[in-house]
Amino acid sequence: MSDLLQKLEGIHYRFIEVGTLIVDPDIIADMKRYVKLNKEYKELEELEKVYVEYKNLVENLASSKELLEMEDDPEMREMAKMEIDELEKKRPIMEEDIKMMLIPKDPEDEKNAIMEFRAGTGGDEACIFVEDCFRMYTMYFKERGWSYEVINSNEGGTKGYKEISINIDAPAAYGVLKFESGVHRVQRVPETESQGRVHTSAITIAVLPEAEDVDFELKMSDVRRDTYRASGAGGQHVNKTESAIRLTHIPTGVVAECQDGRSQHKNLEKATSMLRSRLYQIELDKLQSERAEHRKSLVSTGDRSAKIRTYNYPQGRITDHRINKTIYNLAAFMNGDIQEIIDALKMAENAEKLKGEEG
Repeated sequence: MSDLLQKLEGIHYRFIEVGTLIVDPDIIADMKRYVKLNKEYKELEELEKVYVEYKNLVENLASSKELLEMEDDPEMREMAKMEIDELEKKRPIMEEDIKMMLIPKDPEDEKNAIMEFRAGTGGDEACIFVEDCFRMYTMYFKERGWSYEVINSNEGGTKGYKEISINIDAPAAYGVLKFESGVHRVQRVPETESQGRVHTSAITIAVLPEAEDVDFELKMSDVRRDTYRASGAGGQHVNKTESAIRLTHIPTGVVAECQDGRSQHKNLEKATSMLRSRLYQIELDKLQSERAEHRKSLVSTGDRSAKIRTYNYPQGRITDHRINKTIYNLAAFMNGDIQEIIDALKMAENAEKLKGEEG
């Protein structure tokens, strides 16, 4: 039996086992376990179909070869040869597809995402670039039909934002956007520069998977809650009432704020979701660094201080430093046309994982 068929057979038996478990009353009573197993069943279902198809191909190929060896009738031999040729052509294509399907998936990929943009070096120019990138991603979301909501924002001195956080409500948003975490560097002549010199500024983007109760249990007894008046734009209502919420997780010191909603209740809900996601991310980072010792990933290092991309305005180019890819369509890119780079990063990660599996 080939290695591939052996792997698929193991998955086939696991599929049967999970199918039995999800109808077990004890499992149904344990919501956390039930949700997890249900998700696994759906993922295995696709591989089960492929297993049946591939097993049929291998068996048909073996029986056609056997027929060719035993048969004397020229017509029957010709039919067997044609069948073998057809199956031999189909087999490597199918095997490549299966190998891609067997690449271990990041369980977080299917989740909604939280994106945090922060101005780094470059003062006002960095704040303006935060706004430019925020606009770039929201145009991309619009293109994909994704909805998003601003959780928190802090305006820059003259223009733009010192920071802005958004929640993206779309299936698999995290899997698409996770490679955007890191330092984004911009090289251009700032609006504030009268001499026309090119300046370099930087912003930091963090992408977190939105954590649910089943992922991370946040004990509200560990959380200090403060209310305050929202600052910045938002009309009279926002500034006159103490609707802004700041949550501090006492054991870790992690803070989450929300001031963009009109009601304190809504802001509390969003800040809680953000705090849970940040704490969950800390756990994931620990896990990732443990895994990274075994497999160094070029694409997703988890290091948010790493410079990942440069946007060079005078040359009209974007360079992703992790995969040494340069695109010369900066204007379109800043208008949300970013799919090419997202696909290239995904392919690079899959190629790495495939190498890891084979090695």
